[in-house]
Amino acid sequence: MQKVKVRKVSITSDLTEEKRKQLCELLGNVELSLLYKASVHGYQASAFHQRCDRQGPTLLVAYNHSGYIFGGYTSVDYAQSGQFITDKEAFLFSFQDKIPTIIKVNSECKARYDDAGGPNFGQQLYFCYNNQSSTIRKYTLLEIIRNHKPLVKSVSRVRILMIGPVGAGKSSFFNSINSIFTGHVTNKAMSGSAGASLTFRTYPVNDGREGKPLPFVLCDTMGLEEQSGAGLDIEDISSILQGHVPDRYKFNPMAPFQPDEQKSSRPASLQEKIHCVVYVIDATKISLMSDKLQEKLASIRRKVNSLGKRTYLHQSCD
Repeated sequence: MQKVKVRKVSITSDLTEEKRKQLCELLGNVELSLLYKASVHGYQASAFHQRCDRQGPTLLVAYNHSGYIFGGYTSVDYAQSGQFITDKEAFLFSFQDKIPTIIKVNSECKARYDDAGGPNFGQQLYFCYNNQSSTIRKYTLLEIIRNHKPLVKSVSRVRILMIGPVGAGKSSFFNSINSIFTGHVTNKAMSGSAGASLTFRTYPVNDGREGKPLPFVLCDTMGLEEQSGAGLDIEDISSILQGHVPDRYKFNPMAPFQPDEQKSSRPASLQEKIHCVVYVIDATKISLMSDKLQEKLASIRRKVNSLGKRTYLHQSCD
């Protein structure tokens, strides 16, 4: 039988000796040991975790086609825990010319998201495989939502109130969210229905058709209109935020909400109140929005802020 001689191949980093020394100095003059090289071990996230999980402090270095070098450091083990990692030592870096630029974490309690995907630093830097950044990003966002836990133990699900002009698409937005997690197209909220548009509804979302409830509830209500005596009243907003308006309550555009005397004697629990407010607005019609409607939105925001609720303004999407 012929003997086959196996030659052991040495795997080396693509970092130059100069850059390697600079990174070692940043970490306190340590010695670096190469654990994983994507071009050798494979570009799958599983290949990374197979070699890098539970290996202690880890420095990641990436290169793009333009020769740009960047990466991140974490002092906490990779373990696919599905949780945010607290790491006050974590940082991002990039090489501009010959000098490494360092970006320290602002919030050490969310320095890194530790899941089964590619390395994820504070949702700002992703190490992607096979150019599947969009897929990895979507998967990671879904996992963050599924695993979210409110900070207050008495609140099992975050109640999110959607506010916007009539016809802005609040119900359609909920249907889109519900369809994503259900796994098929749904129409649970009746879009464009005159009767439904006057009704306050709370919509829990399940993870899959028969899945468990997700940790949030979307609340839909009557739309805003510029005329006085039409659409959702400012005082109705206060009643909703404070948890006094029951599910399926039908508003009267001509008169504000009147709470049930028996129920109003009992203060609403924290679980029944609104915890976050989002504005749903048609981005194609912002320039056409009347001054009266803009003032109404501003008044609502002032009211929301006075009650200590969080609001969020995102860039418009095409």
